[in-house]
Amino acid sequence: MDRPDLELVLAVRRHGSLVTAARALKVAPSVVTKRLAALEARLGTRLFQRTTRRVSPTADGDTLCERAQELLRAFESAEAELRERQAEPSGPVRLAATFGFGRTWLGPALASFQSLHPKVSVQVQLTEQLPDLTLDGLDGAIWLWSAPAQRAGEWVARRLATNQRVLVAAPAYLRRRGEPRSLDELSQHDCLVVRENGGSADLRFDHWRLQRIGERQWVHTPVRGPLSSNSGELVRDWCLAGHGIMLRSLWDVAPLLERGDLVRVLDEWNMPDADVHWIAPYRAQVPRRIRLLVDFLAERFRDEPWRQQAASPVSAKDAPPGSRRRR
Repeated sequence: MDRPDLELVLAVRRHGSLVTAARALKVAPSVVTKRLAALEARLGTRLFQRTTRRVSPTADGDTLCERAQELLRAFESAEAELRERQAEPSGPVRLAATFGFGRTWLGPALASFQSLHPKVSVQVQLTEQLPDLTLDGLDGAIWLWSAPAQRAGEWVARRLATNQRVLVAAPAYLRRRGEPRSLDELSQHDCLVVRENGGSADLRFDHWRLQRIGERQWVHTPVRGPLSSNSGELVRDWCLAGHGIMLRSLWDVAPLLERGDLVRVLDEWNMPDADVHWIAPYRAQVPRRIRLLVDFLAERFRDEPWRQQAASPVSAKDAPPGSRRRR
């Protein structure tokens, strides 16, 4: 087998379709069909089961794909080692990130990094679900949770910045409904729920897991409200329009707090479990361009620039009587 054979079987497994795999490999579907048949004949085993709806690997196919992934990583490592002998880092970096943080904070940081290292190309896949980094051929992910427990032995993680989720509401909502003074009162308010896909598997959307600043004990607070969505941006729009109270990452709402469009409520409570992490498949030799990128992002986010924005003094002329801007 040669390198194109390895890329072929991985493309077929990844896409589950000979036609889609051919498109990804930029060859005609007939080429993929003939090459796969020839490879199976040479190996004397069937690698994929074909149906009219899907192509799926056999046990031998899965074994070959796992080995192919290891061999391709070895090819890439050898190429990277040769490139790193040059004075300037070069080559592609393939990343995944969540939509909101990716657009707001990561995108500008990556553009700055690429300007510093013009021979490095950066590809970013924005997604709400953490991909299989190895299977999808990604170098790593900038994610708002640490690596899943079941992948802890295969992936490495590094915290780039701490992050809190805070309770916020629009001044118009607080004028209409009043400001909650306790968690018991919070449960009587209209709460806007984000049904996220990337958090803990035991997370209940109808409960907010809150922690008082300076204390370790968690409090599970039941919440209710007429509006919820899997889109954080949509829930934020509802919050801005005065439809309820939202629990949202500080990196996302900092500019809105700065302008006074939103106001912190119950500011002694937060959910400090959404730190920003670098997650990547384990590699014995990490390419220099990736090491440089991770160090760059750690320095960029170390001082939590979103917290500095949220701390900026702003007039709260639209806030309800008795409310104030809070850090």
